[in-house]
Amino acid sequence: MNALQVNNLSVAYEEKIVLKDVSLTVPVGRLTGIIGPNGAGKSTLIKAILNQLPNKKGSIHILERALNPKNLTVGYVPQRNAVDWDFPTNALDVVLMGRYGHIGMIKKPSSKDKQIAMDCLKNVGMEAFADKSIGQLSGGQQQRVFLARALAQQADVYFMDEPFVGVDAATERTIIAILKDLKSQGKSVFVVHHDLQTAPEYFDWIVLLNQSIIASGPTEQTFTKDNLQDAYGGKLFFMDQRGD
Repeated sequence: MNALQVNNLSVAYEEKIVLKDVSLTVPVGRLTGIIGPNGAGKSTLIKAILNQLPNKKGSIHILERALNPKNLTVGYVPQRNAVDWDFPTNALDVVLMGRYGHIGMIKKPSSKDKQIAMDCLKNVGMEAFADKSIGQLSGGQQQRVFLARALAQQADVYFMDEPFVGVDAATERTIIAILKDLKSQGKSVFVVHHDLQTAPEYFDWIVLLNQSIIASGPTEQTFTKDNLQDAYGGKLFFMDQRGD
């Protein structure tokens, strides 16, 4: 089974083409990095897959099915700058939002839901901050809370838009450890990522994007100098040894 299949996807903002004829297939159980230069359409690709953009053409299937708003198989972590951090709520309530797909918007979370949310906070090292307002948390702590919210969804496929941006080294290590654990459970994880140095270490599948697909496949086959030069317009400089 494929975790994701995209066929001939195109997206435009007004008259500007952002994605053009994007097609890719990613099997289940991969930890996938979506990589490309600024303006390549990486975040747009995630939003289009999640049906958040009206002006798109093409077909998208997740686990062989079109995305349904009631589908519980998909979790999402947006970019931090897309979140209103002044919203008056605490960390536990944010994570409980990940349970709404299971309990509904009008029902109160059960003790089981609250325990799942606390377990997810503990998983990201944030259980001590459950009652803390999200606006009082650091950037790394906020990112951990939103990761916990995604985990609370208990999804099969996760999409994460630059989860490592603005976090400290300890938080980055925590996040990648959790993502690799999800993969070990057979989950599929898609991550918009910008750091080329860590990409081969973090991901076992790479999608190189620059409005169109440059390459997609296992990291050892896809993450090559030639493909990277094609994706970044020949503007990359490679250092084989430090100081050379």
